[in-house]
Amino acid sequence: MNNPSTSSPPKLAKPPRDIKTIVNASLARRHAAESRFRWYGLIAISLGLAFVALMFANIIGKGYPAFWQTYVELPIQFDPAVIDPDGRRGPQVLENADYAALIRASLREMFPEVEGRRNLRALYGLVSSNAPYRLRNEVLNNPELIGTRQSVWVLASANVDTFIKGNIDRNIDESLRPIKDQEIAWIDQLRASGKLEKRFNTILFTQGDSREPEQAGIRGALMGSFYTLLVTFLLSFPIGVATAVYLEEFAPKNRWTDLIEVNINNLAAVPSIVFGLLGLAVFINFFGLPRSAPLVGGLVLSLMTLPVIIIAGRAALTSVPPSIREAALGMGASKLQMVGHHVLPLAMPGMLTGSIIGMARALGESAPLLMIGMVAFIVDVPQGFTDPATVLPVQIYLWADLPERAFVERTSAAIMVLLAFMLVMNGLAIILRKRFERRW
Repeated sequence: MNNPSTSSPPKLAKPPRDIKTIVNASLARRHAAESRFRWYGLIAISLGLAFVALMFANIIGKGYPAFWQTYVELPIQFDPAVIDPDGRRGPQVLENADYAALIRASLREMFPEVEGRRNLRALYGLVSSNAPYRLRNEVLNNPELIGTRQSVWVLASANVDTFIKGNIDRNIDESLRPIKDQEIAWIDQLRASGKLEKRFNTILFTQGDSREPEQAGIRGALMGSFYTLLVTFLLSFPIGVATAVYLEEFAPKNRWTDLIEVNINNLAAVPSIVFGLLGLAVFINFFGLPRSAPLVGGLVLSLMTLPVIIIAGRAALTSVPPSIREAALGMGASKLQMVGHHVLPLAMPGMLTGSIIGMARALGESAPLLMIGMVAFIVDVPQGFTDPATVLPVQIYLWADLPERAFVERTSAAIMVLLAFMLVMNGLAIILRKRFERRW
């Protein structure tokens, strides 16, 4: 018999937990998880915005100085003995005159103490090689300048412009900078006398490409982009809309249309350089179309943007309520009339939005255009669809590969212009969507 004094006490049953306590603990964990998730999202968005802001700050900081250019004021004596020795004012004679001699004479007059071939060559290098052409144009436009003395503002060289903008440190060793102490002394003298100033760089928007940074502009690339995008839009928009209407409204649902739809969706994800290879093989090698022409570039970009426009067009057609179709058919309209008079006008804003987004993507493409030769060095501004041309992204690529410091500014400035065009196009798409969008 067990001793009651030594036996262990019976175990008590564990009381059940309060349901309210369990629910509150679960809610606390859920709220903590939601709070963490919200903070993760805010941190991700903040990092993304910070990187975008850093990118824009870097581009604008480097590109803003390119919108200003340094000019030098020179007292030019339009010597008849140099320009027109015979005094006949013949256009051919005036065009072929030695205007560089007038520039050199003016610089020697401003700095009479400079002697020696090397020093004189450095002095002449303060002025851009574009300066004689500026004088030639002045004389051709107004031959009465011959025999007079005029103050003419001409382009400074790229090194002078870079120094004036603070991108060359005068305190570092002379052997480590492209501009020497003597040239800096001449620049300081010109600046002190008010003969050196910065003006808005109209050349950036009025001239084509050039080997000299101070003479390089984006007008040729802008016109090439315009012609290329015009060909792209004229081809891809009607074909894309017609394809979307057929597949969505008229095509029978069978394995062939399913195969076409799958291929269209796959083409939208194909790398753009593949379209460049296709254009090189078909349009240039097979059909013999000219290389580096906006016509070929537009054809290649049309192939690339067609899937985007077709997909956007089908989505816009799908968004039109079936009641519109049923009402039109119920009133006696044929299927073609129903689509053309009722469904298509309602879906057109969405189609235009998709087309503009496709055009914005085409504007920023460079890889397919590199494959068809639009990477060539083009000085003249293209005047038509078959003239040699380049586009803005390719121009940025070309300038980014050049070693001169002044081309860094122009590269960033061209990127700013390209981003501005893309923002305008995307903004236009948003405005069209908001303006014509109908909610059912």
